[in-house]
Parts: sequence; structure tokens; C-alpha cells
Amino acid sequence: MSNKQQFLDEMSTGYNFEGESIILGASKLGEEVMGESFIRIPLETLNRHGLIAGATGTGKTKTLQIIAEQLSAKGVPSLVMDIKGDLSGLAVASDGHKKIDERHQKIGFPFIADSSPVEFLTLSDEPGARLRATVSEFGPVLFSKILELNDTQQGIVSVIFKFCDDNQLALLDLKDMKKARQYVTGEGKDAIQEEYGRISTSSVGTIMRKIIELEQQGAEVFFGERSFDVDDLCRVNEDGKGLVSILRLTDIQDKPKLFSTFMLQILAEIYANFPEEGDLDRPKLAIFIDEAHLVFDKASDALMDQIEVIVKLIRSKGVGLFFVTQNPTDIPDEVLSQLGLKVQHALRAFTAKDRKAIKLASQNYPISDYYQVDQLLTELGIGEAIVSALDSKGRPTPLAHTYLRAPQSRMDVLSQREIDAVLDQSNLIQKYNEEIDRESAYEILTGKIEDAQSEEAQEKLQEQNKSARKTSRRGEKSTFEKVVNSTTTRQIGRTVAREVTRGLLGILGIKTTRRRSKRRSGWF
Repeated sequence: MSNKQQFLDEMSTGYNFEGESIILGASKLGEEVMGESFIRIPLETLNRHGLIAGATGTGKTKTLQIIAEQLSAKGVPSLVMDIKGDLSGLAVASDGHKKIDERHQKIGFPFIADSSPVEFLTLSDEPGARLRATVSEFGPVLFSKILELNDTQQGIVSVIFKFCDDNQLALLDLKDMKKARQYVTGEGKDAIQEEYGRISTSSVGTIMRKIIELEQQGAEVFFGERSFDVDDLCRVNEDGKGLVSILRLTDIQDKPKLFSTFMLQILAEIYANFPEEGDLDRPKLAIFIDEAHLVFDKASDALMDQIEVIVKLIRSKGVGLFFVTQNPTDIPDEVLSQLGLKVQHALRAFTAKDRKAIKLASQNYPISDYYQVDQLLTELGIGEAIVSALDSKGRPTPLAHTYLRAPQSRMDVLSQREIDAVLDQSNLIQKYNEEIDRESAYEILTGKIEDAQSEEAQEKLQEQNKSARKTSRRGEKSTFEKVVNSTTTRQIGRTVAREVTRGLLGILGIKTTRRRSKRRSGWF
């Protein structure tokens, strides 16, 4: 048997599945594309997560686009993080191209242009349905991890949450949290200390600084109402296609704290609200995190621990996570080990450090008799990748140099008119873009603080009035007291007293001492 035939047999055995699957492209050996030797990914293992990696310009985003639109066609909805703004094209069918037709002819099936139903979401001022969450929904533990607080500071946050829960004070946004912090160290300090124990003022000051740091990255637009219902991510349209929710993040690349805060909250919310599903025949939801290093670069150890736990557990909810980044080393090993699908585009070796990173990246893939992986990683063309997935029994498929299919949707950004047309059809914008500012901890505690300050002012005024009345009563004797207590009056009194004393002593026959000056003058 020839090496080529052996390769085809191995690919055929490794990538044929009984259940539903999506086609990424055709296998490739050397420079030859093996037409109709399709590289399929079974839907039933896509909740085991995945990685799409590669240098800038090698086609990572297009691979994301292919997988998202193929999942949509199979009725699987997805949430896509659009950092660069070039995924909006999913909403419109491709215009086609001669090179696309040539590519598909090599792969072995014709190109058919198509679009996916799209919903635009936003965390900022980008157009789309606004994503929000309340402080209460985070809870004290998750909120503390976002702020990177130590155990003592986390304990104080827990006390603030408990106090607000006990007193029906809604913590909706960051101004609620700041007002609660002000109250427990100010007007409510004594009551808080009696009920919950002493609170360190310095620790509360640190918490405040951390909240301000989060605000400076734009988090005030994320915290609040109306909270986003994660079930709205799991919709299909009337044709049975899964909805692709595109979260537009073009203006928060320099705000990694906000991005990681959102990511952690949305994953925690999905995990808390989705029922246990076990192993489904297809994912309930796929989440694509483009520029994934933004999640991990600025994450604290506590935040990393939380992400690792969620990645391990969320698959039981029928959710698949797909991290898109430049190098597999951008993903922590604890997370990377949980990723079943790996699509690796070309890596560039410009320095010794780059070559070392490529050598390390090649070790993440199954050993192959047909490829020298570390060398192949530097030779892959645009629209090519090495692929390894999990079969229906959870075993790694053979490593395949894959000639990828083209996206059926447009590989470009929509015009503003096209974006507006998508927004006009949205049902979520009307639901989530209404600004709600109901009475919460801020308003209630502001009232309590003002009442306390008013009572304190009244007490001071009463004390001042009492003091004024006492001063007024003393004023009736003031003239006499001034005369009696004056220096001149006291001096006259002493002189009179001295002369009277001398007179009395003279009557009694007691001589007094005369002044020398008088003896000298000869007065006597």
C-alpha cells in the first residue's frame, strides 16, 4: 500500500462519524489537496471546547466565521466576541469569487453562498442590544475576585452584601456599592459594628480605589439594569438556524479589565442558569472568544482560578468555549488541557524565542507519521491549518494538514446601512436598551445619610441655642463683674486694704516700717 493510500485510509477512518458533523475542509499531504477526504468535526464533541491559533493574517478569524456559520446552519446558536469588527459579515451572503470557486473545486464540493441570522450586542456605545448585569448578580465572592481583593477585604464586601440583603437594599450598579461603603463607615458605622462586627477603614478605602479603577475602564455602563437574560443567546430563527450573537468590542481593546469582568460574569451566569445536560448530540451554545489573551493577560490568580473552574464545568451545561489567539502559549496550561478541538494556523519564526515557542506549540498535537509538525507550522499558507479534534468516543483524531473551505458569508465588514438594517430587525434592542434607574441602595442610603446629617445639624443648633441663653443670663451681671474683675479695680482694692491695715496697726500701737525715701526727705 502506498503512503498516499495509507494516509487516505487513516483520514477516512479518523474523520467519519455516525452523528452530525460540520466540514472544515479537505486533508492535504505535501502540496496535494486530497479532494473529498473531508475533515469533519462531530457536533457531539464540540462542548469539549476548542482553540483557534495562528499569527496575524493567517486566517484565524475566517476559521471562526466558518465554524460559527456551519453551527448556525445545524441549528446551534453562538456568541461571538468581535474585537476587530470584521465578523459582522456573517449577516450577509458572500458575493463569491473566482478564487473561492477554485478552492472548493480542490476540496471536492461546490461553494454555496449563505448568511446567518445575526443579533448585535454591545458593552459600550457601539450600536446593538446593551449587555448589563447588577452588582448583586455577581455576588460578594465573584465581585471581590474582579477587584482582586485579599481575604480581609473580601470579608468586608461580604458584610456589605449581607447588610444590603438584610435591609432590602438593591445593589444594582457601582454607585450603589460606593454609597453602601460610605454608609457602613459613616452614619451607619455604630449599627453595623453592633450587628456585623468592626470594619477596617483602611480596607474599605482600598475597596473604594479598586472600584474607581474598574469605573475608569468603563464598567459603569455594564453594571445596572435591565440584566441580560442568557437564555436570549440560545435562540433559533423560523428557518431553524441558530442565532449568531455578535458582541461588538472594537472600542474596549484597551480595557482588558472590563472585558475579563464581562467574560467571567457571562460564563458564571450561564453556568448558574443553564440546566445540567450531560452529553448532547450537539452543543446548546457555542462561545467564541476572539483575542483571548485579553481575558488572561490582566487576570489575577483568583480570577484565573475561577475561569479554570468554569471551563472545566460548563461543558456539562451543553456549552462549548472556543479561544481564538495568536499562540497557544497565550492560554494557561490548565485551560489548554481542556480544549478538545485544535485548529492551528501558521506561526512565524523571526527570533530564537519564536522558534522555541513553535517547538513548544507543536507538542500540543498528536504525533503524526506524515508531518514534521514544528516545521509545518512555519510553512502553512493562508487558509490552511493543522487540525486535531475528538471523535464521538472522546479520542483525538489523526493530525490533519487541512485545506480550509471558504466562509459562505461575506469576508468583510458590513456597511453602516447594512448594520442599521440588522438593528432594525432586532427584538432585543427594545428590550435591553431602555434605561432603568429604580430605587436602590444609592437612593435609600442617601436619604438615611441626609436624615442623620439633618439630625446632627439640629442637635448642634440646639447646643448653640443653649449656649446663647446661658451667655444671655450671664449678661445681666456683666457690668458689675467687669468692674469688680478689672485690673484697675483690683489695684485700688489692694491699696485701700493696705492703708486700712496700717491704720489699724497704728491704733494698736504697732509701728510700721517707713520707706527709706521718706526718711531721707526729712519729712519726719
